[in-house]
Amino acid sequence: MAATAVPALAGAAAAQDKVLQGVTVTADEDTYKADVVSSPKQTQALVNTPQTIQVIRKEVIQEQQATTLMEALRNTPGITMQMGENGNSTSGDAFQMRGFDTSSSLLVDGLRDRSAATRDTFNIEQIEVVKGPGGADSGRGSSSGYINVSTKQASLDDAASASVSAYSQGGARGSVDVNRAIGETSALRVNVMTQDIDTAGRDYVNRAGYGAAVAYGIGLETGTRFHLSGQYLNFDNTPDGGISSIGREGFYNSNADIRNGAATRSENFYGSRNDFEKQEQGSVTAKFEHDFAAGIYFTNLSRWSNTSLERVLTGVMNVAAPDPADPSTWTLSRSRQRVNQKTESFNNISNFTTRFNTGVLAHDVTFGFEYSDEKHNTGTFSSTGLSTAPANLYNPNAGDAMHTPYFNGWNETHTKVASAYVFDTISFGEKWLVNLGVRSDSYRLDYKVYDATSALTSSAKASKSIYAYKAGVVYKPVPNGSLYVSYGTTQTPPGNSANLSTSATNINNPNVDPTETENLEVGAKWDFFEGRLGLSGAYYKTNHTNWVVGDVDGDGVNENYGDREIKGFEFGLVGKITDKWNITAGIQTMEDENKEGGTVGATSRWSPEVTGSFWSTYQVSDKLKLGGGARYMGEQIRQTSLTADFATTNMPVIPEYWVVDAYGAYNLTDKASLQLNIYNLFDEDYIARLNNGGARLEPGAPRSAALTLNYRF
Repeated sequence: MAATAVPALAGAAAAQDKVLQGVTVTADEDTYKADVVSSPKQTQALVNTPQTIQVIRKEVIQEQQATTLMEALRNTPGITMQMGENGNSTSGDAFQMRGFDTSSSLLVDGLRDRSAATRDTFNIEQIEVVKGPGGADSGRGSSSGYINVSTKQASLDDAASASVSAYSQGGARGSVDVNRAIGETSALRVNVMTQDIDTAGRDYVNRAGYGAAVAYGIGLETGTRFHLSGQYLNFDNTPDGGISSIGREGFYNSNADIRNGAATRSENFYGSRNDFEKQEQGSVTAKFEHDFAAGIYFTNLSRWSNTSLERVLTGVMNVAAPDPADPSTWTLSRSRQRVNQKTESFNNISNFTTRFNTGVLAHDVTFGFEYSDEKHNTGTFSSTGLSTAPANLYNPNAGDAMHTPYFNGWNETHTKVASAYVFDTISFGEKWLVNLGVRSDSYRLDYKVYDATSALTSSAKASKSIYAYKAGVVYKPVPNGSLYVSYGTTQTPPGNSANLSTSATNINNPNVDPTETENLEVGAKWDFFEGRLGLSGAYYKTNHTNWVVGDVDGDGVNENYGDREIKGFEFGLVGKITDKWNITAGIQTMEDENKEGGTVGATSRWSPEVTGSFWSTYQVSDKLKLGGGARYMGEQIRQTSLTADFATTNMPVIPEYWVVDAYGAYNLTDKASLQLNIYNLFDEDYIARLNNGGARLEPGAPRSAALTLNYRF
C-alpha cells in the first residue's frame, strides 16, 4: 500500500464526498485509476473537475520499466518529442503537448521546475497531466497545459523494495526504495538508483548515472505535519547526434545519385568517443501543513534547486558524393555543438483551503501566494576558424579527430515573479457546480549578454503584470457522472522568462507584450463499476494570439499579432474492467491552423492529426500477470509551406507509425517476482524525432527487452 498526502479526497464508491483538510489517503496499488490529484488548488474529485486531466501512476511506470519522464509520458496522447534545430536542443526534456512547447511548464510537487534536465522516474509517485491553458493554476507559459510530477514522500506504513534490470542491448539499472516509521508520527524514506544502459539500436550512445532521494516527515497523521526532502542526480551520458535521413521515406536531394542512395545503418554513430553530456540536479524541499480548527487547511511549500548541463555533441548535416558511382566514398558533413547551462531557483507557495456556505450555496475556496526567483546562465560558443572533418557516410569512425567549440561569452537571465490567486467551486445542491479562478503574475526580467572577457555587450529589462482566468460549469445527472463546459486563459511573457532576445522584432524581446491563449472545452466524465473504471471525453478549441512581432500597418512601430487555432477531441479510459483486468488508454485528434501571422492556413510543425496510447494487464493467476500496449503517432509535418512541392522537399513529414510492447510478470515467491518487458515487439522501423531542417533524425528503438527482478522486503 502507498500513502500519499492530498488536500481533497473522493473515494471510488463515493466520489462526491470532499475532505478539504490535509489528510493521508491510502491508495489501492492494484489500479491505474486516481480519483484526485496532489495539488491543494484542486478541491474536487477528477470526475467533477471541468478539464482533461490524466494521472499516470507509479504502477504503470513500474510495469513498463519507464526510466525517464519522457518514456512515461508516452502514456498520454497529444505529446510529441522534439530535437531542436540540428539536434541541439537546449532542454533535457523537450516536447510539445497539443501543439505547444510544454518543456517550461513542468512542476514538481506543485512548484515550477525550469531546469534543463532529463528527469528520472526513480523518485516519482505519479505524473499528473493537465491539458488546456493552465495559467490560472500554474502561472505564465502554460499554453497547452502543464505537467506536475508528484514525488515519493515518507509515510507511517513500513515498506521496502528493490529491483534490478538487465537490458538486451547491454547495461543494467538498479533501484531501492525503503520507508520506515521511526516514531509514532515520524517516518523516513530513502530512494537510490544507479544505471549504465546502452541505447537500443545505437552504437556508443549510453545513459549512465546515479541518484538518491531522502524524505523525512514528522507529525504524520496529526493536525500539523512537516516534510523535508532532498534529491540529487548525476548523469554522465554519451549523447545521440543522430543519423542522416538519406534513403528514408521522403528523403530528397537534387543530386540523383544521392537521392537514390541507400539508407545508413540505424546503429551508425557519427560522433566522437569524446562526446559527452554531464548533468547534475540537486534540490531541497520543505513543506509545512496545518489543519486549523476553523476548517482551514494551510500548506507552505519551499524549494531550492540547482541544475547544470554541459554537453559536447556531434550533429550530422548534408551528404556529399565525391565519386557519385562509388557510395563507399560518400561523406557526411558534421557540426560540433557545445552547451553549458546552469539554473538556480527558489520557489515558495502558501496556500489556504476552506469550505463555507452562503445561504444554499456551498463554497470550496482556495487562495494563496507564490514567489519565484530564477537565474539562468547559458554559455555561448563558436567554431569560427575551426573545422570538423566529414565522416564516411556508410562507415563512420568514432575515433576521428574533432575540435571543440570555444567559449565566447554567456547570457544571463534573472526572473522574479510574485503571484496571487483565488479559486472558488460553488455547489448548487447535488447537481450543479460552478468553478471560478483568477491569477495575477507580476514579473521582472533582467537580461544581460557578456562576451568572453566578461564585458557586458547588451542588456534589457522589463516588468509587467499578467493575468489568467478560468471558469467552468459542471452538471451531474447522476452521482458518478458529469457534463461540463469550461473556459481558461494563459499569458506567456517574452521567451517565457528565460530564452530572451535583444532584437526589437523578436517575440522573445523582454519589452514585447505577452502572447495570449484562450481555451474552450466541452466534455463528459463518467465512473463505472462503483468507481473502479473512468471514461472521459472532451472537445477542445485553443486560440493562441499575439505570437509574432512586426510592423503590421507600416507605421514604423512593431506590434504583436498572429492567431493560431488548434481544436480536436480527446477520449480516455482508465481503471479496472474486472478485479483482474487493468487498462489505461487515450486517443486525441488535433486540427492545427495559422489564421494570422506566419504562413496563413499552414499547420504547425510536429502537430499530428491523431495520436493514441494503450496499456493493459490481466492477472491470469496468483503468480502470472500478462499484458502489453501500443502507441500510435500520426503523420507529423515538418515542411509547413503551402506551396512547397513535397516531391522535391527533403523529409517533409515524419511518417505515421505504430509501436507495440509486451509485458509479463511471474511471482517466484511471496516477495520476489520476475518481470519481462519486450519493446517494439514487431520491430517497427520508424523515425522517433526529426530535426527542423530535415537532414538528420533519431531512429526509433528496434525490438529490445528488459528482464527485471523485483523484491519486497
